[in-house]
Amino acid sequence: MLSKNEIKLIKSLKNKKQRHLNKMFVVEGKKSVSEFINSSFDLHKLFSININDFNMIDVNQISKSELGKISFLTNPDDHLAIFKMPDEKPLNENYLLVGLESINDPGNLGTIIRTCEWFGIKDIVCSLDSVDCYNPKVVQSAMGSLSRINITYLDLTKFLKSKSLKKFGTFIDGESVFENKISVDKGIVVFGNEANGISDDLRVLFDIKLTIPRFNNESYPESLNLSNSVGIVLSEFSRKFNEKRSL
Repeated sequence: MLSKNEIKLIKSLKNKKQRHLNKMFVVEGKKSVSEFINSSFDLHKLFSININDFNMIDVNQISKSELGKISFLTNPDDHLAIFKMPDEKPLNENYLLVGLESINDPGNLGTIIRTCEWFGIKDIVCSLDSVDCYNPKVVQSAMGSLSRINITYLDLTKFLKSKSLKKFGTFIDGESVFENKISVDKGIVVFGNEANGISDDLRVLFDIKLTIPRFNNESYPESLNLSNSVGIVLSEFSRKFNEKRSL
């Protein structure tokens, strides 16, 4: 049985301000909930319409109608958990970092987090105005990868200026990512806002400007989806690094 206070708390966590005041966020679905349980994240409460799906003592049995009252999904997925936000962790600059400037779309960020884990990225740094990584849509689209990747929000301009890391920026008019010969296992590759790309303030801070060249002769589409671009660029970085390591 859900209490009124529990319902109120869960519903409030749809709001960024309340998430950060309470230092809690919501995860839904068996797969994602299981991955967070098996990670370093601390579980606050788990609600389920089928408690036998989890081999745990502290599972709160609720009805399907009760789940419908608290779920952020159009079609609730049997299980909803509240996890505590972790303390901020230091960046591991011994590996390649991904930087994101002014990312607005939570679905994009979630997919980027998942893509980054696939390519072995351990840290993502986001500008302060980027969408919150604990937004329910980010959590849902990341499909558990958020539980294993460190996300840090900071002043991206100051960060880039203060670091001696090799800095790669992605642009429409950069050097082809396929033709660039540099192979790195650390540094930072930055992607910009979905509509406007990397800002002029950041543009001057990069050692190398990269682009994904168009392979047709048309003027459309105007651009690639941001999360697709991240996947292509990271694939090239991984391929070149692995080729260098095998020599």
